[in-house]
Amino acid sequence: MKTVSERRTARGELSATGKRRFLIRLAAVMVGGMFLDGYILGIIGPVAATMMGDLRLTSLEEGLVAAAALLGILVGSPIGGYAADKFGRKPLFMLDMGLFVIASALQFVVDSAEWLIVVRFMMGIAIGAEYSVGWPLMSEFAPARLRGRVLGLTLIAWYSGFMAAFALGYVLTEYTDLGWRTILGTSTVIAGVLFVSRLGLPESPRWLWNVGRRDEARLVARRYLESEADMADVEHEDVRPGTFGMLFSRKYWRSTLFVSMFWFCAVSPYFAIATFADSVLESYGLGGGLAGGVGLSAVALSGVVLTVFLIDKVGRRVLTVPPQWLATVILAVIGLWAGAPPFAVLALFLVFSFFNAMYNTLTGVYPGEVFPTEIRGIGTGFAAAVSRVGAGIGTFLLPMSMKSLGTGGTMLIAAGVALLGAVLSQWLAPETKGKSLTETAAGYGD
Repeated sequence: MKTVSERRTARGELSATGKRRFLIRLAAVMVGGMFLDGYILGIIGPVAATMMGDLRLTSLEEGLVAAAALLGILVGSPIGGYAADKFGRKPLFMLDMGLFVIASALQFVVDSAEWLIVVRFMMGIAIGAEYSVGWPLMSEFAPARLRGRVLGLTLIAWYSGFMAAFALGYVLTEYTDLGWRTILGTSTVIAGVLFVSRLGLPESPRWLWNVGRRDEARLVARRYLESEADMADVEHEDVRPGTFGMLFSRKYWRSTLFVSMFWFCAVSPYFAIATFADSVLESYGLGGGLAGGVGLSAVALSGVVLTVFLIDKVGRRVLTVPPQWLATVILAVIGLWAGAPPFAVLALFLVFSFFNAMYNTLTGVYPGEVFPTEIRGIGTGFAAAVSRVGAGIGTFLLPMSMKSLGTGGTMLIAAGVALLGAVLSQWLAPETKGKSLTETAAGYGD
């Protein structure tokens, strides 16, 4: 008589331990990709002054270098999402990391502003594609009981990558003779390790089923998914091609509106308040340098860690809606409290950063849950692109707002954006805790 283990082996199914190891591996390479995203965006800060002087950049070129990655994300997110839905998660998951490796390596030899802009733009495309394929792929393999925590880990990785890059870049700039090209190029090591680590990963069983490759879907589901219920849920997938227009259909327009504008409203005040906070920290000798760059991210990171710990225990809505209302009130107080003492403004900002990071964590969870498989990639990509518009507004319009409206007026605008997000989430944010992807992606109905 065959043992359970022998019967599983005969069917090509991994043991419970094997499935757990696979999920850990998939989570590790996904988390690694988000760590790399944060690293690439964080490493340029400590070398910016040296880089700008060495290349003799004009003001326009400086702006383009700063904007290149953002523009790349804006382009890469929807294109990557479309490709992930049409050609599969696995090919894009490898392709975008290959682009990371190439673009990272090119940083060692850039010798002009034009090439630097192109390289940073390529990295932005890779980051956008990573958003569009990573979260859908992870959500399609993760069991419902762990899905929130696993997806939330990616935000911990992003903040950690940014902090690690800033700290390493600062130390290497201040205490070694390494040039800025070499410091920027350190991301090549991370990208190379992740590319090799992703070799041999399977295709999503949900995507396989959705495109009609049912036998392959069953084999992958049986081998890697945790339970019979997870395998059965794959067979509830519709077999139909996804289109961009489905995002705005009667069934899914609310999902598209919620995810896109929730993400937009979460990141826009963050970029605005982060710029304002730096001037506050300078009065304490913390602006810029290692303490300023790492310390502020550490406060936000603590909010993300708490959210990841709670998300599969208390649910999504309680971590999405109340923190946005609190952030709105805090920003309004900063805007209305003329002549507030620096310590009070600093305290308010730190509290805002904590709560903003809490609901920002859900920007990495909801996209993979509320869209069906056939548009999960393009839905995530579209929402990511909309969020980058918000990031652009926060980054590029803030100086003009500070000059024309002052600090108070600027913070009230940020409060208005946070209020819009809070109202929208109060109306549309779904509770997806413990539900299968078939249930979470059912839409809001006609």
